[in-house]
Amino acid sequence: MRAFIALEMGFNEEMQHFYTALEKTGARLKMVEPENVHLTIKFLGDIKEEMVKDIRKIMEDAVKDIQPFIGVIRGVGAFPGINNIRVIWLGFHDDGEVVKISKTIDENLSSLGFRKERSYVPHITVARMKSGLKKEEVIRVLKEYEEREFGEIECKEIKLKKSILTRDGPIYEDIEVVKI
Repeated sequence: MRAFIALEMGFNEEMQHFYTALEKTGARLKMVEPENVHLTIKFLGDIKEEMVKDIRKIMEDAVKDIQPFIGVIRGVGAFPGINNIRVIWLGFHDDGEVVKISKTIDENLSSLGFRKERSYVPHITVARMKSGLKKEEVIRVLKEYEEREFGEIECKEIKLKKSILTRDGPIYEDIEVVKI
């Protein structure tokens, strides 16, 4: 099964304004469905069912010394950069908890054969740009929203999620939920 570890968050009115502004550009964008908006802690790719128990243990170890915390969704940007937009994201800010969780998970998953990440930047993917068409319009929207705040989320759990790819977009299902 195709899987990832994530922090879920709701979709709010401020995010909807940003979505609408992006859609009005006329650019070829594939927007993340509002119900699928999340912060990926670690993308795992295809995993075997028998790995789930070990992955859950790694998730539990990663959060055992962390208390529930507040994350602020603020700012927008693009990967790999503003001149070559492939992914459009919302920024995620906390006191370092998500980076600590990610680093621990990444380190410990390497023992199961997962590749280590070079670096981790907490972000919430909201769209993928399919071509350079109307790029200047997209850049204008990104600049307009670059300091905007999109709300706070209470981070109380992380989830191992299964991603089922369909013609209409992915469907995510919870496999494991680990309380912080």
